[in-house]
Amino acid sequence: MARIMVVDDSPTDVQNLKNILSKAGYAVVEASSGLDAIARIKQEKPDCVIMDVVMPGVNGFQATRTLSKDPATAHIPVLVISSKNQETDRVWALRQGARDYIVKPVKEADLIAKIKAAIGG
Repeated sequence: MARIMVVDDSPTDVQNLKNILSKAGYAVVEASSGLDAIARIKQEKPDCVIMDVVMPGVNGFQATRTLSKDPATAHIPVLVISSKNQETDRVWALRQGARDYIVKPVKEADLIAKIKAAIGG
């Protein structure tokens, strides 16, 4: 069973994503900030990360860049998820090392398809 880490400071968004992922057969681990995510990802080694952008402290772009530059975590695909629907945000996320960019509200089928594409399943 693939393990997906959901990184978001909104408990509602985390719960919604957990429901979608659990229903699709994924094990879900959570982090509520970019800094927490970086530490937990190094420890837990999830198969994929779903990263919110707007969070206090270390934002999703910064956390994604840190993970993509660290040899211990660079292989773990990060899907950035945000309510920002600007092309510049999408391009910036990909430049930081994100595998894909998803706009909230998330469409269940799109999310699962992007995860499968990222982890090769």
